Amino acid sequence: MNKYKIKNYINLASPLLGSKIYKLSDQFFGNASRLIKDESPIFKEGVYDKNGKWMDGWETRRKRDEGNDYVILKLGIPGKISEIQIDTAFFNGNQPEYASIDVCFSNNSNFKWKKILSKKKLKPSSLHKFKINNNIIINYVRLNIFPDGGVARLRLLGDLIVDHKNNRKKIDLSSVLNGAKIVACSDEHFGVAQNIISPGKSINMGNGWETKRRRGKGYDWVVIKLADIGVIEDINIQTHYFKGNYPAYFTIQGAMITSKSKIPKLIKDSEKWHSLISKTKLKSHNELKISLLKTQSKKINYIKLSIFPDGGISRLRVYGKIL
Repeated sequence: MNKYKIKNYINLASPLLGSKIYKLSDQFFGNASRLIKDESPIFKEGVYDKNGKWMDGWETRRKRDEGNDYVILKLGIPGKISEIQIDTAFFNGNQPEYASIDVCFSNNSNFKWKKILSKKKLKPSSLHKFKINNNIIINYVRLNIFPDGGVARLRLLGDLIVDHKNNRKKIDLSSVLNGAKIVACSDEHFGVAQNIISPGKSINMGNGWETKRRRGKGYDWVVIKLADIGVIEDINIQTHYFKGNYPAYFTIQGAMITSKSKIPKLIKDSEKWHSLISKTKLKSHNELKISLLKTQSKKINYIKLSIFPDGGISRLRVYGKIL
């Protein structure tokens, strides 16, 4: 477990959370909906549409008057931003010169914007990362570009703000919609780990979490911070669309962690978390439901899913009640 990927965020701009384009100044060359796609941007050589070269991102026409272009996003779920990523992949010579970000919280169309990212220089075909130090809850984001141009992706990394107060019903504690998030994983070579806690059923193999083929000892794993402290009642693990590449076995461990442990220590300690599900065989393109009502009564807010030796999982559901 020496090598792993620290995640510990949710992309608040993801359409999977219900985020969408609210308003914009222009999208002549590239539809703004591409800006918030979860998939990495691609380039299609020699592909043109009625307005010009097809680009996988939001692109405005060349400005011939004063001012700048902008796009406003409405977040599906309010949250707090800790990092902004502006990706100009494949925009080379047509990227904006500068960009800035404004945010606000509004229940109507009365926006009182606050700048959280001042004007920053953008490079061609580059991923720009900006740490954000604030604690404000927002549900609208405005990306300003100066004066015009194209941006492939905008990612707003942070935490969802979901109110679980007085909720005593059984919910999916591992759902990103309820505030759960991936903390770290061993590998996500073919499919990102966040897919397993995404809403709905997977639509294909690429819509799940898949690791590369393991050629040595060990196993793959993912650590999830649950939506809240709860008691787990049922677990549902799915291998839909993984037919020749599903894991042979899996285990699930859990823990109640109240201290603010650094992620490397948390990952190391996870090897000793108590067992919720012992080593259990998985099947191809299948769904396995396991009840823990008679065996599990401990408070849990973190779980670790381990797969042996490698492979793909489409979804994981951890049902329980918040305490």
